[in-house]
Amino acid sequence: MTSTRVVLAEDDVLLRAGLASLLDRSGLDVVGQADDATGLLALVREHKPDLAIVDIRMPPTHTTEGLEAARIIRQETPDTGVLVLSAHAEVEHAMELLADGRGIGYLLKSRVADVAEFLDTLQRVAAGGSVVDPALVHELVCARRREDPLAALSTREREVLALMAEGRSNAGIARRLWVTEGTVEKHVRSVLAKLSLPETEDDHRRVLAVVTYLQAR
Repeated sequence: MTSTRVVLAEDDVLLRAGLASLLDRSGLDVVGQADDATGLLALVREHKPDLAIVDIRMPPTHTTEGLEAARIIRQETPDTGVLVLSAHAEVEHAMELLADGRGIGYLLKSRVADVAEFLDTLQRVAAGGSVVDPALVHELVCARRREDPLAALSTREREVLALMAEGRSNAGIARRLWVTEGTVEKHVRSVLAKLSLPETEDDHRRVLAVVTYLQAR
């Protein structure tokens, strides 16, 4: 059985050497090592490996060189799986990377301490799977909650807002939900307050609430 061919890019010499040694001992074939994005891309173009392990921050600026290199690898050699290693769970970077689809992984460097889990992740990404670090999943969920303007609404308030979006009046909503019109008015006031839509002379808050609802769907 042919071993998985890997290219490794990491500017920390000790970490790179340690990873290469671990992979070799585990039966993977490390065909090239680089300490920056330029070297990484040259190795990938030369060897067309099954997997590229990429540090997200590399010389010269230590910002997003690894992320940019990952994008190029996905474009030029889509059959090469890409596993990005990061010291921190960075939601924006991860979302950009994971949007590319299959054969993509995002793992925190601290996860490398669990050797069995790390090796399993490598094989899954090399085989075309997608792997997301649990810590990042937590950050993504929290970010979604923070960004969701409807998160503060109760279930009933969401129902009222959905019916508002259908163009129903308070009386129409009341008939649909089998409540009084006064109850609907209270829910509407609460929705507008929670969506931070203050009264103005130019904007209709009910319309703005519906727009917010439609954008968040």
